[in-house]
Parts: sequence; structure tokens; C-alpha cells
Amino acid sequence: MFQLDHRLEADTLLLGAFPLSLLLLSKDANYPWCILVPQREDIREIYQLNGADRQQLLDESCLVAETLNKLFAGDKINVAAIGNMVPQLHMHHVVRFKTDAAWPGPVWGAVAAATYPQQLLTETAERIVTALAPLGLATE
Repeated sequence: MFQLDHRLEADTLLLGAFPLSLLLLSKDANYPWCILVPQREDIREIYQLNGADRQQLLDESCLVAETLNKLFAGDKINVAAIGNMVPQLHMHHVVRFKTDAAWPGPVWGAVAAATYPQQLLTETAERIVTALAPLGLATE
């Protein structure tokens, strides 16, 4: 049975679910940052998904990346499935700006995570959910 890794659960806010993946919002306010987690048990790598799930993950990833780019007008969208600290398969979608603290390097370890003020976290989550709901994101 699928269960979200406790570290992802602690560091994110659940926004909803696509047909395959949960959509999470990172609580690091340094960057608009969403994470897709395929709801499949004991999957660590993309190649472990069956062909239909791999295609669905790619489709969901493209929806998230395109939507984040439209909402936040970043200079670049970084998409990565690193998984060194959390082995459960998950794909990061980070909106990058030439003005962000880590640019042009990777976000990991560049600066300490910044806590969202509650109102901004709520507003950011609502913007993303509102944009993705018509594209298949279920919130219930």
C-alpha cells in the first residue's frame, strides 16, 4: 500500500492528486517549488514504473512545469528526481529566477530553507490549485 515518506510529508503541503501522483508544495519559501510523488509502493526510480505510469508521470510533470512557469514567470524551471535523502520516487519542479539566492547553481544546500508566512503559503497553494484543477488536479 502506498504511503508518503514522512520527510516529504513534514516538508510539504499536500495540494491534491493527479491520476498517478500526489502534488505537494515545498514549505521552502525561497522558491516556488512543487513535488510530484507517484502513488506506487516501493518505487525508487522512474524506470521501475510500468510504461503507462512513466507516460502519466511525464504528462503530469509537464502540466506542473508549464503551470508554474505561467504563474510565477521564472527564468527556468528545474525538474529533478534526485532522491538521495528520500528514496521514494519524487520529482521536484522548482521555479528559478536569475535573482534567486542559488542562481545559477542547484538549490540544494545553497541557502537555508525559508519559512513561508502562513498567508503567503495559503495564497501560493491556492494559486497553484486554482490553475491545475481544470487540468485534472483533484483536491478531495
